[in-house]
Amino acid sequence: MIKMIVFLGNPGNQYEKTRHNAGWMFEKSLNNKESIQNKFKAIYYRKNDIIYLLPQTFMNLSGESVIKAMQFFKLQISEILVIHDDLELEFGTIKIREGGGLGGHNGLKSINSALGSPQFNRLSIGISRPLNGSVASYVLQRFSKDEEAELDYLFENIQVFFVKYINGNFSDLGKKITIIEKRG
Repeated sequence: MIKMIVFLGNPGNQYEKTRHNAGWMFEKSLNNKESIQNKFKAIYYRKNDIIYLLPQTFMNLSGESVIKAMQFFKLQISEILVIHDDLELEFGTIKIREGGGLGGHNGLKSINSALGSPQFNRLSIGISRPLNGSVASYVLQRFSKDEEAELDYLFENIQVFFVKYINGNFSDLGKKITIIEKRG
């Protein structure tokens, strides 16, 4: 059972609407207006016995917040869901899985390093891979105007799968789920 959900992103206004902040953007779409607390190098709140954690370190140090919160709340790796951007998934797709590779994602690498295991649960939000140029620059760019116009729809539909998963009623584990069809 999921007891803590970690939303990955980078702090600072310049990163607010970037691809790398897809996790934070999804959390914002949940419209949770809970009492926010600052602790564990993060902001967090509780809702329905679940801890919602947004590390306030930069992405490559996210594990520092996650391990501190895990230890404080006495959680197991299996009780954590990390929501993050994923270059290997097309925009408009998601994948929910238990454990797996890190795909070069610095936030996931940091969490793996802090926890000593990659076997945490993930909800990956597709941001697509750049056709050319630097991946590091790409993830710190805003979504295209067409993609931004679809973000509300995307996040609203991700919520359906998110809620099913945290309630233990999910049968599509490990499958790529297309929410918005790729336009050619």
